[in-house]
Order: sequence, then structure tokens, then C-alpha cells
Amino acid sequence: MTDKSLSSLARMLSVLDLFTEKQAVWSAEAIAETLDVSIPTSYRYVKLLVASGLLQRSAESQFRLGPRIITLDHFIRTSDPVLQHAMPFMQELVEKTGFDCVITGLYGPQLIDTHREHGKNPADLSYGRGRPRPLFLGAAPKVIFSCYAPNVLHKLFDQHQADIANAGLPTTWPEFRKYFSNIRKAGHYVSHGELESNLGALAAPMQKADGTILGAISLVTTVPRMSVIDLEKLAGLVMRAAHDITARVP
Repeated sequence: MTDKSLSSLARMLSVLDLFTEKQAVWSAEAIAETLDVSIPTSYRYVKLLVASGLLQRSAESQFRLGPRIITLDHFIRTSDPVLQHAMPFMQELVEKTGFDCVITGLYGPQLIDTHREHGKNPADLSYGRGRPRPLFLGAAPKVIFSCYAPNVLHKLFDQHQADIANAGLPTTWPEFRKYFSNIRKAGHYVSHGELESNLGALAAPMQKADGTILGAISLVTTVPRMSVIDLEKLAGLVMRAAHDITARVP
């Protein structure tokens, strides 16, 4: 395949990146304008994407994501090695605590919950499977970033100054590094109303010996409940589950 063909393919696939919660339907004309391509080129892109099932027509010249996305999500769920090994441990944590249990992963620049096991009184979570979460709010991102090597953490710090400040985290590099170093030493992090005002979470990282970060496992409950439970005991349960899951993932 030539460089020109690869470039055209990349541009066509970038159409899928346009679809968000705020704008779930696009016209071929709007796609052409946003991607700075001709209208005939835009129609060619959407025609191919519709044929593959990645897009579907919703009205005249209007398109939304297609059913093939749903099928691919099913394949991801059934083939993800982290989920395959994590689910029994998640179910065990739910049985022991009654809380919701969530697996979160970092995929490029996006932090996403990939699976949730419901407790006795399921929490009302705004961020479910597939919806990108804020990078610096809540327990899961804190424990994931605590596993970063200093140079990688420094790059994150440099790239997200505004988000870091808005999240109330240290805005100087020495303090920022110390903050995450303390979380790394603790092996877990407890949040109270950071991501959802009424919810708290206790998370632990899943990191292999070679440094590969598989994600985070969290227990989620209401802030009042989180404030009265034995956090030391709860942390032990979550960290043990994180260790056991990580040990089983190839």
C-alpha cells in the first residue's frame, strides 16, 4: 500500500473520531468541512464506512455510528485478557463488600471504564463502559499514574497543566511527583466525591513486573458509607485482587 493510500485510509477512519456525545449525528457536508476534504470525497468515505457497518444513515445526508461498533465491542469484551481474569475476582469483591467493582484502563489519551460488577445497591455512575473519564479526578487515574516512570509522569505534567490545576493537584513538578510517589508507596488511593459528588472509591493499580500497566480495579460506594468503613481492610482486599489478576494476565 502506498503512502498516499495509507493517508487516505487514515483520513477516512478519522471520520469515526468526529462522533461524540455532544454530536452523535453528522452530515456529509459537515464532515467534509471539518476534515477539510471535498464533498465528493466525504461522500466516498461515508459510503465505504456505511458498507462496512461502521456508520449508518439516519436521514438524508445524515449519519451516525453503525451496528458493527456494537459487534466489535462484544468481541472486545470476550477477548480482553484483563477482563477474562478479572471478572471472578470482581464478583468476589462484590460478594464480600456489597459495593460496585469497576475495572478502568488507559487507552492512549483516554481513561475508560471497561467493566462493572454491580453491588447490592448499585451506584448511579455517570461514567460507564466506553465513556472517557477526566484524567485527574477519582481513584482510578491516581493509582494508574502513580505507576508511571518519572520521565513519563513529567511529560503528563507538562501536557495537562490546566487539567491538573482544575483537579486541585499540585502545580509544581516536585510536589506533583511527590504526590504520586506517596500513592505508589501506599499501593492504593481513596477518593471522596472527586468524580461523582456523592460517591467514593478505593482503587489499586494492576501493574506487571515489567512495568506494563494493565489498569486499575476499584470498589465504589457512597461517600457516607466510604467514610465509616475499615479502609485498611478494604485496601487489603482490593490490592490483593489487583495482584492476583495481574499475576494471571499473560
